[in-house]
Amino acid sequence: MPKLPELNELERILELGRGRLESRVVHTVSVGDRRFPIYRVSLGNPDPRLPAIGFFGGVHGLERIGTQVLLYFMRSLLSRLEWDKSLHHLLQDMQLVFMPLINPGGMWNATRSNPRGVDLMRNAPIEAEGEVPFLLGGQRISPRLPWYRGATGAAMEDENQALCRVVTEDLLTRPFSIAVDCHSGFGARDRIWFPHAHSFEPIDHLADILTLEELFHQTYPNSRYLFEPQSKHYRTHGDVWDYLYLQAQREQNKTFLPLTLEMGSWLWVKKNPRQFFSLHGIFNPLVEHRLHRVLRRHAVWMDFLMRAASGHDKWLATGPTRLRLQERAVARWYRS
Repeated sequence: MPKLPELNELERILELGRGRLESRVVHTVSVGDRRFPIYRVSLGNPDPRLPAIGFFGGVHGLERIGTQVLLYFMRSLLSRLEWDKSLHHLLQDMQLVFMPLINPGGMWNATRSNPRGVDLMRNAPIEAEGEVPFLLGGQRISPRLPWYRGATGAAMEDENQALCRVVTEDLLTRPFSIAVDCHSGFGARDRIWFPHAHSFEPIDHLADILTLEELFHQTYPNSRYLFEPQSKHYRTHGDVWDYLYLQAQREQNKTFLPLTLEMGSWLWVKKNPRQFFSLHGIFNPLVEHRLHRVLRRHAVWMDFLMRAASGHDKWLATGPTRLRLQERAVARWYRS
């Protein structure tokens, strides 16, 4: 029976990393007579006193590039473990957690939603403040329409419950953690989005986001990532990262930074306009050399985040410095 190419690649990586990677199936999705596992994979030190970073992809089945970026990065890490002494030292001080393919049923069906027609990024039990864009902000009219949230009062979809369990157990138990969720969207820039999606209110960790951005641009001055709150573009109901961030806020003396890598697919379409006439082409680079360039570019971002998480105690601001950074971040992202 045929499988998803991305799932085949993930299972090859798990075989290649046997003895180094820890993996388990956290849920199994059925599509007709086919069954697709959702894997949770980890690498590094599981000590909950140490920082961790989680990498997530494949939430929207059409956006295969998010999963492909993570698989490329995982394979790169395994290759480097053969010779990179500094990587071994780094992994003694932190843990990496991967869920590269959260919605395999949607990817098999070539749909944004899961097989039940639910958009997993509109499905968490959280309501937006004020009005949201029609349909785009999340709707309960019908699963036949895009951005369906699920039925009123229903539990979160199984895929989201699996995601939330992994984040709660592997990231929110740590003193410091970062989550990176990989998507593609029809934009002209690669963006790094951070909460809130449901509200215009600034989050309490703007100072940390601003510092992280400045560190990245100082380290890689030619990078073109645009950092901004998702609510700058539109607000939505049911954003799972808002839900998890608010859950983390109830914990004392812990920092959880959920980030979304929103790859700008217009960068690919404008160079190959024929992609516009393909649903797959709207969200994914189709030309091979362009795909390889995308994979390499975002691997640099992920390697940076991994090292930033490990060395968070060197750059997290406290006291008056933190207050000044928070004020600068509010002025930059909200007062306009």
